[in-house]
This record gives sequence, C-alpha cells and structure tokens, in this order.
Amino acid sequence: MECEEFRVDLDDITEEELIQSQRELELVFKLNHTLPRSEEYFEILKELFGDNLGEGSFIAAPIAGAALDNLKIGKNVFINSNSLLMSRGGITVEDNVMMAANVQIISNNHDEYKRQILTCKPVLIKEGAWIGAGATILPGVSVGKHAIVGACAVVTKDVPDYAVVVGSPAKVIKTLDKDKFE
Repeated sequence: MECEEFRVDLDDITEEELIQSQRELELVFKLNHTLPRSEEYFEILKELFGDNLGEGSFIAAPIAGAALDNLKIGKNVFINSNSLLMSRGGITVEDNVMMAANVQIISNNHDEYKRQILTCKPVLIKEGAWIGAGATILPGVSVGKHAIVGACAVVTKDVPDYAVVVGSPAKVIKTLDKDKFE
C-alpha cells in the first residue's frame, strides 16, 4: 500500500485533544469492565466508536489502544479479546473481517531520536481477511482481500489478496483459490 508517513508531536497536543483522549480512556475502561453483549456494553461500543463501527460488528473486551476515533470498522467484523489498536495513523477494517485474540494493529511508531514524535502510516485490512491469534500488523501495511495472517505472524509488508502469510517477518506460504469465495 502506497501511503505517506505523517508525524505527530505529542508535545503539541491541544487541550481539546487531551480532553478527547481522556474521554476515550474512560470509555475503554468502562467497556473493559462491563458485561459482554449486554445492552450497556453495546451502548458503550456505540459511544466509543460512533458511526465508525459497522452494522453487525463486535469487539470483545478487553481492548487497548489510542486515537480510536481514527479506527473505521466495516460490517460484520469480529475482533476477539485483548486487541491492541494503535490508531493514530488510521486503521481501516473492511467488511467481514475476523480477528482472533491478542491481535495488534499498529499504525504509529516513535521517532528514533525524538520519542515524543509519532511517525504514522495507515493500516488497511481488506474484506474477508482473517487475522490469527497474536498476529501483529505494522504501520503502512495492507492485508489483502480474503488473506490469512497466521498466528503470531509479524506483518511488515503488504499481504496480497488471497495470500496466506506466517512467520516473523511474515512470508507468503500459499495462495488461496479465489473461485472458492462467494
């Protein structure tokens, strides 16, 4: 995925951004301490993600992350527990994606010399992808349509449509038959 890196200086965060960040922290805490799939749980999900959470999608607590207002989730997405969603650079999850427990999607990093500066690149998880338990997706990566990221894989480069990747760094081990998908 071709994407421009942008930088965020944490020393320049505005009062409004600090208030938004505090609100997000409180909502994440509340979500993580609420009975899953209860009416209250769904209300907190809606308050936390608003229109960025597609119909029929579910995120299982506990979750962690930052800048969750930069996370866009399509329809019928399932994200299992213990997800880490570092969204400063933007994360887009298209429809019908499944993520196992302990998945990390990271769209930002710290500058090597000025740690208060975040280097950011968006992450895109395309339609129907399946992300295995404990996988890590790094900044600037696109995971292809119906691709599979194996458990504990560390994805440092784009994953082609229908590819199966495993390992650290993740490498393609096979390609799925696209004609078998509806």
